Amino acid sequence: MTDPTTITLSADDWQAFLAGLYDRDDRLDLRVPGETYSRKEAVDEYVLSAHAEALQSAEVDGDLWGTLEDIDETAGSEEEAWDKIRAFYLDRGCVLVRVTGPDIHPDEPEEWIFAAGLARRLGLLGA
Repeated sequence: MTDPTTITLSADDWQAFLAGLYDRDDRLDLRVPGETYSRKEAVDEYVLSAHAEALQSAEVDGDLWGTLEDIDETAGSEEEAWDKIRAFYLDRGCVLVRVTGPDIHPDEPEEWIFAAGLARRLGLLGA
C-alpha cells in the first residue's frame, strides 16, 4: 500500500509539472490551456522552492539545517536531519513529492514537501 502523503513522479513528469505552473504576485497556480503567460511567470525549481515547506534537492539548497532549527530539532547527520524534517511535516498533513529516475543520484534524493492545500491546488492530489 502506498503512503497517501507521498507522491512519486518521474523526472520527466516533474519537469512537465513545473512547466504546467505559473507564478504571479507570489501565487503559484496551474496554467490554463489557451491563456497567455509572461516568461517571468515561468516556474523552475528555484521559484517552486519559495512555496515548499521543505526540500532536499541537488538543484536547490533547501537550507536543511535552518529548517531543522525552525522545527526545534537537532541531528547528527544530513540524513537524520531530513528524516526529522520529513516526519515533522508529514505528521502535520503535508505531502511529500519524490522525484525518481536515472538522472537522480541515490546520494542526492529529490524530495519536496508541500502543504496539502497547495498540493491539491496544483493538481498533485485529488480535489
